[in-house]
Amino acid sequence: MRQSLFVKNSEHDTTPIHAVNEANLESVLKMLGQSAIDWVKRNGFTASPGNSLLVPADGPSGAAVLFATESDTLPSAFALGALVAALPAGDYHLEEPFPDVEQAALGFALSSYRFTRYCPSSKELPRLAVPATVDLDRLNTILDGVALARDLINIPANDLGPEELAKAVSDLFDQHGGTGRIIIGDSLLEQGYPMVHAVGRASSREPRLADFSWGDESAPKVTLVGKGVIFDTGGLNIKPSSSMALMKKDMGGAANVLGLASMIMAAKLPVRLRVIIPCVENSISGSAFRPGDILPSRKGITVEIGNTDAEGRLVLGDALALADAESPDLLIDMATLTGAARVALGPDLPPFFTNDEELAEEIALVSEASADPLWRLPLWQPYMKYLDSKVADINHINTSGAGFAGAITAALFLSRFVKNTSSWVHFDVYGWTPIEKPGKPAGGEAQAIRCLFDLISEKYSAKG
Repeated sequence: MRQSLFVKNSEHDTTPIHAVNEANLESVLKMLGQSAIDWVKRNGFTASPGNSLLVPADGPSGAAVLFATESDTLPSAFALGALVAALPAGDYHLEEPFPDVEQAALGFALSSYRFTRYCPSSKELPRLAVPATVDLDRLNTILDGVALARDLINIPANDLGPEELAKAVSDLFDQHGGTGRIIIGDSLLEQGYPMVHAVGRASSREPRLADFSWGDESAPKVTLVGKGVIFDTGGLNIKPSSSMALMKKDMGGAANVLGLASMIMAAKLPVRLRVIIPCVENSISGSAFRPGDILPSRKGITVEIGNTDAEGRLVLGDALALADAESPDLLIDMATLTGAARVALGPDLPPFFTNDEELAEEIALVSEASADPLWRLPLWQPYMKYLDSKVADINHINTSGAGFAGAITAALFLSRFVKNTSSWVHFDVYGWTPIEKPGKPAGGEAQAIRCLFDLISEKYSAKG
C-alpha cells in the first residue's frame, strides 16, 4: 500500500520550505530570525542549487527548510524531489516562490517511490501540505499509475513470468470492472498469433496474449499495446552477460501501458479502453525459433528472421494487427524495443514515431507541459528498403543498412501491421533510470505515460 504523501489544505503544524538563492537568502534568513542565521553560518550553508538545510526559526513550527534553487524559479520541474531523502518524517508546506505547486508536489512524490517487495521498510516519509487548488485525486491517480509501472519493471523474471504478467492485466481490469481474455500456449496458433507463439515457445513458461477492455462501447476507442517480454536472453542469438543483466525490464512497454491504463480507468475518462499485451519469455531450447526462419503473421505478412534478439517487434506485430482490425480512434504501442534509440537519445528521452502530424504536435506540446520528455523521430520511408527480404515479404531487422537507423527501421517494421488506423504512435522507451535524480529513483521507470494521460484527458474529456 502506497503511503499517503500529501496533507490537504492545511499549514497547521507544518514546516515551511523556502526556495532560496544568492539574491534572497539574506532576506529569508532575516525573516526566520537570528537562530536561523546562526545555524546557517555554523553549517556553512550556501545557496548553491540543490543544497538544503533544516534550520531553527521563529514562528509556530519552530523550524524551516531552506532549499536552494538557481533563481526565483525551480531549476527543473521535479527539483523538489531532492528534498525527500534530506528531510526527516513530518509535514511540510511550500512558501513562495514556487511557480507550479502541482508539479513541485508531483516531483516530491515521484521521488518518494521505494520498491519494497523484497526488503520491506517501515520508514516514514516526509509529507507535503498542498493548497486546495491542487487536484489531489488526479495527483494520486498519476502516482498510482507510475508506481504500478515501476513495480512491475522492478520485479525479477523469476517472480514475474508470462502468467504473472497476464494476471496483472486481468487483476487491473477486474479492479475497475473491465473484461477480457487470456490466450495461452498452442491456442495462440489456433487463434492466429503465430509470431507471439514462436517467440515464447522455447520457454518452459507458456506464452500468452492478454486482451482486455473497459468503458462504454460507444465511446472513442483508445487501444494500448505493450511489449511484454518478461526476460530476453536474445534467443539463439544470445546476448552477452553485460546486455542480459537488465533484461527483466524488457516488459517495460507492458508495464507502462498498464500504468497508463490504471490512470485512465481510475480517472473514469470517457473512452473505450482496450489493452493488448503479448506475454512471453525469449528463451533458448530445442524449440527456439532460429535466424533464417520464415514466420507467418496474423496480418498475413511472411517475416524472415534476421536475428532472434529482435523478438519484441515480432510479438508486437501480431498484437498490432489485432488492434488495427477495429480501427481505433487512437492506437498507442509502447516497447523497450531498440538499443539504437538509447544510443541516439539516451535513457531519459524516449523517441516516438507517428505519421499523424496533428497527433505529433499534440504530444510535443503536452510532453513539455507535463515535464515528461519525448522526442519525435521520423518514419522515414526510404529506409523501408533495409527490411527487404529475398525469400519473404519482409525481414524483421535491418540486414542491408550496415546497422544504420535501428530505431527507425524497427518502427517501420511495426508500421506494416497498422493499415486501418490513422492515429497510431509508437514509443521506444527505456523503462529504467540508471542514476537517481529528482523525481526519478534509480530502477524501473514510467516514461511517456504522464504525457499520454494528460493528452487523452484533454483529447476526449469533452466527448463523453
